[in-house]
Amino acid sequence: MPDTPHSPQNDPSKAGRTHEQGAEANAPKSGERPNQGEAPAPNHYRSDPNRTHVHAHIPAPDVANAKYEHPVLAQPPEALTGLQLEERQKIAAGVTAVLKSMEFSWSEGGMTRGTHALLKMNQKDGFDCSSCAWPDPDEHRSVAEFCENGAKASASDSDHRAAGPEFFMKHSLAELSRMTDRDLNNAGRLTHPLVKRPGDNHYSRIAWPEVFDIIAKELNGMNSPEEAIFYTSGKVPNEPAFLFQLFAREFGTNNLPDCSNMCHESSGSGLTPTTGLGKGSVTLNDIHEAEVLIIMGQNPGTNHPRMLTALQIAKKNGAKIISVNPLIEAGLNHFRNPQDFMNPVKALGTLLGGGTQITDVYLQVRIDGDMALLRGIMKHLFEAEDLNPGQVVDRAFVEEFTTGFEEFKQNILTTSWEDIEEISGISRAQLLEAANLIARKQKIIVCWAMGITQQRQGVETVKEIVNLLLMKGAIGKPGAGTCPVRGHSNVQGDRTMGIWERMPKKFLDSLEKEFGFTPPTKDGFDVVESIKAMRLGHTKVYFSLGGNLLAAGPDTEMIAEAMRKQKLTVYVGTKLNRGHLVTGETSLLLPTFAHADIDMQKAGHQMTSCENSMGVVSQNKGVLVPVEGDQLSEVAIICGMAIATLGSKTKTDWVAMTENYDVIRDHIARVIPGFEDYNQKLRKPGGFYLPNGPRERKFTTDNGKANFSKTTLEKYPLEPDQLVLMTVRSHDQFNTTIYEYNDRYRGIHGERRVLFMNPADMADRNIKAKDLIDITSHYKGEQRRVERFVAVPYDIPKGNVSAYFPEANPLVPIGSVAKVSNTPTSKYVVVTVVLTAVNNDIRIKEREKMMA
Repeated sequence: MPDTPHSPQNDPSKAGRTHEQGAEANAPKSGERPNQGEAPAPNHYRSDPNRTHVHAHIPAPDVANAKYEHPVLAQPPEALTGLQLEERQKIAAGVTAVLKSMEFSWSEGGMTRGTHALLKMNQKDGFDCSSCAWPDPDEHRSVAEFCENGAKASASDSDHRAAGPEFFMKHSLAELSRMTDRDLNNAGRLTHPLVKRPGDNHYSRIAWPEVFDIIAKELNGMNSPEEAIFYTSGKVPNEPAFLFQLFAREFGTNNLPDCSNMCHESSGSGLTPTTGLGKGSVTLNDIHEAEVLIIMGQNPGTNHPRMLTALQIAKKNGAKIISVNPLIEAGLNHFRNPQDFMNPVKALGTLLGGGTQITDVYLQVRIDGDMALLRGIMKHLFEAEDLNPGQVVDRAFVEEFTTGFEEFKQNILTTSWEDIEEISGISRAQLLEAANLIARKQKIIVCWAMGITQQRQGVETVKEIVNLLLMKGAIGKPGAGTCPVRGHSNVQGDRTMGIWERMPKKFLDSLEKEFGFTPPTKDGFDVVESIKAMRLGHTKVYFSLGGNLLAAGPDTEMIAEAMRKQKLTVYVGTKLNRGHLVTGETSLLLPTFAHADIDMQKAGHQMTSCENSMGVVSQNKGVLVPVEGDQLSEVAIICGMAIATLGSKTKTDWVAMTENYDVIRDHIARVIPGFEDYNQKLRKPGGFYLPNGPRERKFTTDNGKANFSKTTLEKYPLEPDQLVLMTVRSHDQFNTTIYEYNDRYRGIHGERRVLFMNPADMADRNIKAKDLIDITSHYKGEQRRVERFVAVPYDIPKGNVSAYFPEANPLVPIGSVAKVSNTPTSKYVVVTVVLTAVNNDIRIKEREKMMA
């Protein structure tokens, strides 16, 4: 971009501390960390919003027959790849995890490139892992500060293979859609901007100026800015996320759905009215110090493997761990720490031993039974308090810091044991065993993930978690508090940066003051409402900054129908995914840098930043030379779009922010509390903590207190043949990215189209292991059916089944959402299961081949 009078190259006051970009001499000593500060933490959640809803009824898509109606498949191909079953594993990680990490890194990135990326991942002078948001240690970090899935993500990002224009000339969209999701990802890094023009069935090369011209013409040609949807992936760092919401609001809309709408929206909606902050309150060191850890609706061995190291430390310090999950997961059973293989004293014992026992009490709850389970534990605790007054409930904390205790207490005491046992599937005696671990302890942490938040009662269950912690005084002190474990690397940071469809007035006022425009105040669409609006033809442009909404969202064929109705779809990404293939009339596929890539701009080597699950903001500075091509950074793409679209209407210096990301951070420092002196604090090794009121017993609720909740425990009757489905990840995937067809911890090899079933449920339906089955979901009289899954007997509560996403996502109805948060209920889908009707020789032969 040309020099302008406002560029930091010509006006140093426009920049932050450009001369310190990467300058170690000016950085604090290793291990130093700034205090959290006193500024109020940004809290972008409202628990009782006047939410914008699309009320028109949209009929269920014909999921089973969609493959015959559209040449481009929205669902993964049905072809089976050869299931092999083994016993599920009882120990997570170990030497196999080390070998798998090396295998993926060297096969995709090459030995030199792949190893260099691994050794710089999650280091204080390196880049942030692009997979999960588990925090890094404040002080010492291992040479290998990564897990198996982080290594897979790094390998995918550092892939030396290229999916360039020639690849897309060779393969039509229809042909690409018949590839597996794994093979699409393995096609290589996107290298050049591409366009699918009206009527075309291929992507072809396009120059960046025309890209921005197409976007600007479509956006400026709409009847209203609200006809555009701007979606964000949780992989996007803070700086481009801030610019993305800034552009959308300068353009005139709050339509900013993001993946948080589908995961921890329920957490924020439950925490905000109870503690005053929609984020967790603990640090990594608190995990190490806890006396009791309760892990609910989470599988850390697959989804957050580095958490196992923290749990191992806690166990060595004497902690007791209660695990609550419908499935028995290896990572919640035993853990062999791969880091111990580098210690000569520990190596042999680690290799031959059984690992660290993680769980002391395992409660195999029924799907959606977590609230009842929590009530059972608290009912036992109140009984213990009656026998031991003042020794179980922290009366001093309750009286000084909380409100609503008596109403909450009566709500628990009046809940019958019959309801608790029926809904949770856990006996009164088992719940007493868990309660006895908690009764005399005060350093208690509850960790949870989407197994809680994607239930129908996800928000209410989060409130019940807070109730348990409040009655024990287990918040706002070392070793105690709330721990919602976020999924993608910067999904929490994106919300902090303003990626939300319902930002508070205070944030919008700060934007107006900083950038000189009046932001729109009408609430925008979240993910579910965006899909509905798109499907009804109320929108014309869908812009996706990373991510794969088609595979991540509910009701896959509904999303596909919505995308096909758009005049323009824009996808920014690093690698090809299925979501890029289901397009609007015109579609743009734009290549960008990964976290591991060196981002060189006019001011030099740029860094971005991410916020982890525990509110630490740290730098992300790439170390790999990008694959040869014509990629732009996310910042440059957003700024190019803004310049072309807004033209003379904007007062924002988009050029300066493209040339030097310090300029972006200077703006953020003036807009968002907690980011004062952003450029300076970010350069300290390890970054800095954002303010966190509940961590210090400062509850910024409306009444200034932590609030107990009186929740409602609901029963949902099923028909005799119905089951409840939850979707989960395999061990060889992260979010929607599929690395392989295996899930070795659960004993699955060579296949993803599987349904885990209780053996008794299989017998009731005359289904045998490896039989082909069809699955139908039922919601308000509508049905959605997927075909040709493989039945797998598994240790799961009777009446419950489980399958992988995205394969099972077509079963999740768009209208089935958690109350208040509007999060799709991927952890509660009512289904029936029948044997697949085998009506022709082809199906018979395929089944025989699979069985062999």
